[in-house]
Amino acid sequence: MARRTKAEALQTRHKLLDAAEAVFLRQGVSRTSLADIATEAGATRGAIYWHFKDKTDLFDAMMERVTLPLEEVLQAASSSAAQSNGEDSLQRMCQLMRAALHKTVHDPQTRRVFEIATHKVEYTPELQALAQRRLAVFQGMVAVTERALGHVAAARQRPLPMPAHAAALGLHMLVDGLINLWLLDPQGFDLETTGAQAIENYLRGLARIF
Repeated sequence: MARRTKAEALQTRHKLLDAAEAVFLRQGVSRTSLADIATEAGATRGAIYWHFKDKTDLFDAMMERVTLPLEEVLQAASSSAAQSNGEDSLQRMCQLMRAALHKTVHDPQTRRVFEIATHKVEYTPELQALAQRRLAVFQGMVAVTERALGHVAAARQRPLPMPAHAAALGLHMLVDGLINLWLLDPQGFDLETTGAQAIENYLRGLARIF
C-alpha cells in the first residue's frame, strides 16, 4: 500500500472533524461514539485513532478549528485596549460584539461549533477543559469591558449607576443570552438587529456613551 502523503492525511483529518461536527450536532456529544463518526465520514475507527487519541482529543481538535465569536472579540479587544482611551476601546468593543453576532448568523461552521459547545455537550470530567475555556473567555471579556467603562465614566465625570464590574457582567450576560436563545430558535428574532439595539440601549442606560 502506498504511503499516504501529508496532504492526504490532512484531508482525512478534516473529513473526520467535519463528520464529528455533524454527528455531535445531531446526537449530542455524550451520545456519539467514535464508530458513529467513522460511519459518518465513510472511514474506519482505525483512521480516527491514527489522528486522535480518543473522543475527547477529537472534540478538542474540532473546537480548535473554529475561533468562537466571543473569543475573537476578546482577542481583538485585548490587543487594542492598551492603544486606546476608554471611550475608544468601548466603542471598539461594541463594534466587535456586533461583528460576533454577524459571524454567528452567517458563518455556518462557527454557528455549528458554537451550538455544539453551548447546547450539545455535557461537561463531564473528560470535557472540563472546554468548560474552563468558555469561563476564561467570559471572564476576560468582562475584565476588558470593566476597564473601558471605568475609563469612560472617569473621563466624562459621570459615575456609573452600578459598579463597573457589575455593569460589564450584565452586558456580556445580555449578549451571551441572546446568542444562546437564538441558537435554540433562529427564526424567533433577528439576532444582529436585536443584539445591536440591546447593546446600544444597555450602554445608553449606563453612561450615555453613544
